[in-house]
Amino acid sequence: MSDPQNTLARDKLGVSGIVFLVLAAVAPVTVLVVVIPLATALGNGGGVPIAILLVALALLLFAVGYAQITKELTNAGGFYAIAVRGLGRIAGLITGLIATIGYNAFVAGALGTIGFFAGMVVMPELFGFEVDWFLSGVVLFVIVFFLARSGIAVSAVVLAIALVLEILLVFGFALAVMIQTGLDPAIFTPEIVTGGSLWIGLLLAATAFIGFEATALFGEEAKEPRKTIPRATYAAIVIIGLMHAFAAWAIVSAVGLKEAQGVALEHLEDGDLTLMVIGDYLGPIGVITALVLVVVSLFAAQLAFHNSAGRYIFALGRARVLPSWLAKTNANGAPERALLLNLLFAIVVAALFRFIFPDLPSILTLVPVGLGFATLSIMIVQAIAAISVVSYFRKKKDPRWLSTFVAPGLGFLALLLFSIMALVNFPTVAGSDEPYVLVLPWLLLIAIIGGIIHGLYLKSKRPDIYVGLSDDLEQFDEELAQAQREDAPEARV
Repeated sequence: MSDPQNTLARDKLGVSGIVFLVLAAVAPVTVLVVVIPLATALGNGGGVPIAILLVALALLLFAVGYAQITKELTNAGGFYAIAVRGLGRIAGLITGLIATIGYNAFVAGALGTIGFFAGMVVMPELFGFEVDWFLSGVVLFVIVFFLARSGIAVSAVVLAIALVLEILLVFGFALAVMIQTGLDPAIFTPEIVTGGSLWIGLLLAATAFIGFEATALFGEEAKEPRKTIPRATYAAIVIIGLMHAFAAWAIVSAVGLKEAQGVALEHLEDGDLTLMVIGDYLGPIGVITALVLVVVSLFAAQLAFHNSAGRYIFALGRARVLPSWLAKTNANGAPERALLLNLLFAIVVAALFRFIFPDLPSILTLVPVGLGFATLSIMIVQAIAAISVVSYFRKKKDPRWLSTFVAPGLGFLALLLFSIMALVNFPTVAGSDEPYVLVLPWLLLIAIIGGIIHGLYLKSKRPDIYVGLSDDLEQFDEELAQAQREDAPEARV
């Protein structure tokens, strides 16, 4: 029988709750204001909406196999658990380390981002004075922590409210463009799709989906996880893809498809392309609303990624890769100690950047380090998970070749391509070419080497922990899983 202090709250999340957690991590308004203009300027200009749809298609291919394995695996370890089952314990350990580093880096970077926008953009706009980015970022993150420790159901409700506000702005703006100007159907022409750099467009579009992969992290807290997680994964990818593509279509139609890249480049330094277009179609109130909702969006993303980071730390603690006391939960079934560690990590990292670069805003220092490195890490983890799915089902000689080999195999190739492109174009992903930013990818090599060494050490000196990597992280009910596969419609694919 499992220790209740070592167990996350059960049966708290349905499909909608998990989708809210994932969509919040994606941060729709932030994508609208930051990512889409960047992809338009540096990528394929007016063809960005199609680049977004192509990425969504690639992720859906991966999700086919991902959905199959999540029907058999219910664990807070997410991609860590999938990699252990598909590629072995040491590969899983490496995946867990990279994922944990990536999610923690994301939370630190998000602290800098929300601190900058809240204290140095919105406060002057609304009240006429600035608040130091570190102070505003820490205050908001502490609020995030208390919400997260209150339980995953509380987080889901808060995120649902934030997402409704974000989606209203995104669709309100896009509909305004559609009604007043119209959405240019020429985005589907090869000339527009391949304009500029399609590859960079695809890469930056892929960054707008970071967070979708977190569905499996909440498997232990989901209602009927073998059904809920696959449905939430499909729903999240489809909603993210259609929403971002619709918003991007509105932006490039508003400025002109052929002129979109040039206009975006002109506004790249100030980062105000979306705000300019919103001002044209929704007026000054729309701009102020957008600025406020950027902070709301970042707050929601911080809460979502804080929950995700906490669950990776919790899973590693429960497997005794990290100290086991991190695997204790509170009365609400939340991994409070893991969440607290993530909070302290982010604050310490932010404080270091505040001290080292006292005269520079976080958007130029901490944000490229945190968000850029995290994006690369999570893309690599996604690719590892994709090949793990293929490997797992091939080892089982699963007869469903379409859903367990072809689709996830193609998804792996796409995710591998995105990962390589992110590595090669890391300054673009991070938004900085400072030397201390450019060395960050080497940390992943250190994590890989460290994971191999530690795995071999556990195998040789601590075999109980080594074996426990598999025993804890894959909580299978093989007989039930086989019965579900036989009864499911996809079993006949």
